[in-house]
Amino acid sequence: MQVMADSFDPTFGEAWTDPQCAGILGMMGSWLLIARADGEPAGFALSRAIAGEGELLLIGVRPQHRQRGIGTALLDRVVAEARALNVTALHLEVREGNPAIALYERNGFRQVGRRAGYYRGRDGIARDALTYKRNLPII
Repeated sequence: MQVMADSFDPTFGEAWTDPQCAGILGMMGSWLLIARADGEPAGFALSRAIAGEGELLLIGVRPQHRQRGIGTALLDRVVAEARALNVTALHLEVREGNPAIALYERNGFRQVGRRAGYYRGRDGIARDALTYKRNLPII
């Protein structure tokens, strides 16, 4: 949970709570990946898969470990795990303006939708959520 707190700016209200994480991790088809760097947890990815569809629920990298390829490595591993689970499409949702959008687009995700005013952070400003999808052809 400390990595989560470090990875998400509280202004935007994107970090999950302990009960939210515990709830999803108890569900069948969910998995958590943790990246380590310099002997400490540096980032994580939380995903789930069911009936051939997958979703990247959260991905975060501590600020001091950013721009070192950790986010890309986590995303690559999520894709590999999803393929192993016979997922043919991987989805995610991201706040409009989030710098992670560049990572997703570089890795084959394409925007497929928008949820107006979905995120409301501590500042009270409503921000749109963008939905992305990456097809994972069976190889």
